[in-house]
Amino acid sequence: MTSIIDASSLDEPVVIVTRMFNASRALVWDAITDPRHVAHWYGGPGFTNPVCEMDLRPGGIWRHVMQAPNGAQFSINSVFLEVVKPERLVWKTIKDENRKPAPPTAISTVTLEEHGNQTKWTLVARFDSIAERDISAGMGFGKMIGMGADRIAEYLKAM
Repeated sequence: MTSIIDASSLDEPVVIVTRMFNASRALVWDAITDPRHVAHWYGGPGFTNPVCEMDLRPGGIWRHVMQAPNGAQFSINSVFLEVVKPERLVWKTIKDENRKPAPPTAISTVTLEEHGNQTKWTLVARFDSIAERDISAGMGFGKMIGMGADRIAEYLKAM
């Protein structure tokens, strides 16, 4: 099943992506919160993650470097705001002043809901404004999250 990107919230500064995974909530939680696992699936096809460090607690830092197939590297740093194992994870991206232009920041909330032997994963990214959401969408934010979710699904099969 592919990811569903909700574009119906045009009057709110959010991007919503949902996906059903054929795995338990505990396994999905591990896949999205353990940096050893996150480094395997984060980003689109062909992307690698030479740096993935996660201090999984409120106030903890998530330091991440994603590398595109062409070798370009992108730093993505965040701070965790809420960690409720195994159902909810909230983080805020930190503006990267070294990137020109710096992508907009967002507060992202992932919720995991059990559905029998499956888990519904929902990501809601809330931006400061509709304009920032649209800039981020134009940079491929929703598409990249959807491709990452597809990679999680494949990775879960091997876990």
